[in-house]
Amino acid sequence: MEWGNKAASIAVKAANSNAVINVVLGASCVALIMRSMKQQRDIEALEAEKESLLQTNKVLKKTMWDWKQQLFADPQPVPLARIKAIYGEAPLPQTGDAEKGDSKSSAPRFMV
Repeated sequence: MEWGNKAASIAVKAANSNAVINVVLGASCVALIMRSMKQQRDIEALEAEKESLLQTNKVLKKTMWDWKQQLFADPQPVPLARIKAIYGEAPLPQTGDAEKGDSKSSAPRFMV
């Protein structure tokens, strides 16, 4: 019991001592400064990564825009005979092996 009383009196003296309080406050201040410095380094790294990603996105958007422009720039004209064949107004021109196999009937076969 006596040992407990001594420990309690030491704790009370330490709590009332300005030196102990100043040491604890100084240590907590140093800990907060260290944490802030680490967070600042993380923020700067993330900002640099963000700038890099923004530049990459701009390049990709420009590339995709160029591809779209090239894709839709000048469409290849479809010959009139091909259009008529698609809509069934003219028979399809047959070439090669298909011509040999279908020589009996000239009309295209269509079954529903």
